[in-house]
Amino acid sequence: MPALDLDTDADQIAERVADRETLFVACLCAEWCGTCRDYRATFDRIADAHPDICFAYIDIETHADRFDDLDVENFPTILIEDGNATRFFGTVLPHGAVVERMLADLTALPGVADAPKLRPALLEA
Repeated sequence: MPALDLDTDADQIAERVADRETLFVACLCAEWCGTCRDYRATFDRIADAHPDICFAYIDIETHADRFDDLDVENFPTILIEDGNATRFFGTVLPHGAVVERMLADLTALPGVADAPKLRPALLEA
């Protein structure tokens, strides 16, 4: 299944992230960003390969009211969050192998102090 899109799949995203056992991976982008548009197909392929993980593509400018305190400096920014902590929050090169490597060994991602957690905002479908 390709990545869910907050614009069209908010209910599905809320349902999936309500399960704290489900790993959540978000690509935080902006519609005007050409790199983000190009990366979307790659992000969808990663999502297809990991159906047990909730992948979401989020245009943070369209949803600024929901994520008003989220500080994204560059695109694409990836957030990996489990039920307890944000494991990764940062800008990545638009290559699928980068996210694949992180997902292959979550123990290498001990958590990010003071990183945002998106689940609470996403549960408000």
